Formats: sequence, structure tokens, C-alpha cells
Amino acid sequence: MIVVLKPHVDAEREAQLIDWFKSLGLGVHVSEGQFQTVLGLIGDTSSVDTDLVASLDIVDTVKRVTETFKCANRKFHPEDTIVEVGDVKIGGGNFTVIAGPCSVESEEQIVGIAKAVKAAGANMLRGGAFKPRTSPYDFQGLKAEGIELLKIARQETGLPIVTEIMNASDLPLFEDVDVLQVGARNTQNFDLLKELGHVKKPILLKRGIAGTLKELLMSAEYIMASGNENVILCERGIRSYSDYLRNTLDLAAVPMLHELTHLPVVVDPSHATGLARMVPPMALAATAAGCDGLLIEVHNDPPHALCDGAQSIRPEEFAKLYSKIQAVREASR
Repeated sequence: MIVVLKPHVDAEREAQLIDWFKSLGLGVHVSEGQFQTVLGLIGDTSSVDTDLVASLDIVDTVKRVTETFKCANRKFHPEDTIVEVGDVKIGGGNFTVIAGPCSVESEEQIVGIAKAVKAAGANMLRGGAFKPRTSPYDFQGLKAEGIELLKIARQETGLPIVTEIMNASDLPLFEDVDVLQVGARNTQNFDLLKELGHVKKPILLKRGIAGTLKELLMSAEYIMASGNENVILCERGIRSYSDYLRNTLDLAAVPMLHELTHLPVVVDPSHATGLARMVPPMALAATAAGCDGLLIEVHNDPPHALCDGAQSIRPEEFAKLYSKIQAVREASR
């Protein structure tokens, strides 16, 4: 249920109303807009008399919400959420480019790439320390050592670091990581999502390999309902009938998600296509579609990358792409 208050309501009376809702066993999500405050009631609202609430002189309107996701719903939170990572802002008109290799391989590799992508304009550094691989014989990542190397790259460049967490038991290793990424394979690992709800760090949540938008939003709901509202959604392609590309990049998901949720939406054209030559055109298309940022895999030596070299572009290619991205953003304003 959503309760929209009238403009300039007395703070004490608003607090009394919120306390009453809480006494009914409801959670109350408060969204302070520029002119009005929206109270999102979470829980069993069947005992709430909507006519009684609507009759209060501080209440403008009362609506029941039928969607199963509440915290992530734009109806509960009309204003765009802006997720802050240090000085970097994601969402609400801010555009963020996250770049780096699929896997952290060595100090020289990750520091060199970090410096290159920062010089080109990237806002954050991505790099895999724990790698979920289809084959148990493929490179699984440097794990704890990889996180330490990412921290060295952050110290060298000042770029916040983004890396994937696969297991809640590894959370102590991620205490000094800026953004925790949940990969497509773990999008519905609900035990992990609930644990991340207790972590006061931004969570970059990727869409499942064959996940619907509702399933993605419900996964975000698990994190938010547990207390962490700093969620960034990521469209990374879905498995379909495509026979020449790894996945189908669902760019229509970007404007649709913006309608459904207040959370920022970024796009990963690298994992979506699996081919480096496809990354630039799809990155530009995603930018034109209105995404809040991009995840782009960049490697200094793609043919010899330990993971996903085929989808990685070189630093000089990233620099050219970044200029084109800015041109598309300017043209789209």
C-alpha cells in the first residue's frame, strides 16, 4: 500500500502516522520527494482501513499495490535512487562507466589496465577475483589474492573497485571492496541475497541467464527487504535462440526497468555478446536506450587472457569507445 502525504505536512504528525502503521506490524518505507512524501507500507495491509487513512487531513491519496516487489517499486519511491560509491554517483542522471578485465591475473596486469581505463574516463574498476566457470577445469580466479591486487590498483588510481562475490562465507574478504557484484548464476541465490541485505555496501545485481524482469526485481527485493537499499541492476543479456552471440542483449529492459523501479540500471555488453567487436555498437545502443552506466571488459592482451578474452577490448579501443559514448549521451539530451 502507498500513502501519499500532502505537501508540507507537520513532521510530528507524520511521525505519529508512521508509528501507527508500525504498531499494526507493518514496515514503512519513507520516500521524501521535493514536494510530497510517500509512505510505502510493507507487510499484510489487509487490516488497514483505506477509507480511514484517506480521510486524514494530512493524507493526499491511498493506493494498494498489487506487484509483489515493494521496496524496489517506483510507486513506493517515485524519485530515482542515486547510489554513491565514494565520489561516484550512479543513477538520477549520473552516468558511470565501470571497466576492467574479466579476471585479475597479476599486479602488473590489473594496475596497468586500471591506469589505462582511468585515463580514458572510466569511473570504477571491475575485475574478477572469484570466478564462477562452467567447467571445473577453467581458471577459477586468484580469490583473496585477487582482491588484494584490486586494492593495490585502487590505491594507484583512486578508482573504486567492483568484484563478484559467490558465497556469503567469503564476506570477510570483501570488507574493503567498494561494490559487491552478484553474478547471473547467483541472482536467485536467496540466502546470499539476504546476507547482502545486511551489508552496507552497494550491490551490483546482474540479471539471471534466463531471468525475467520480475525475477530480477524480486531478487533486488530480497536485498532491500533485508535492509540494504543500495542496489544497482544490470542487464547482461539472456539466453535465447541466438546462434551467433553468447546471449541476447535485451535493451528494451532498460526503459521498462526505469518505469518499474527507481533503482539505477546499467548494461554489460561484454557478457551479453561474448565478442569484442560487438561491444562498441551495443554499448552505444545501451547508452541511447537510457542506461545509467556500462560495464565493459578491457584487457591489455585479450588473446592470452585467462578468462573471456574473446569479449574483451583493448585499452586503446576503450578510449575510442568512451569518446563515442559521451557523444551519444550529448545527442540524447
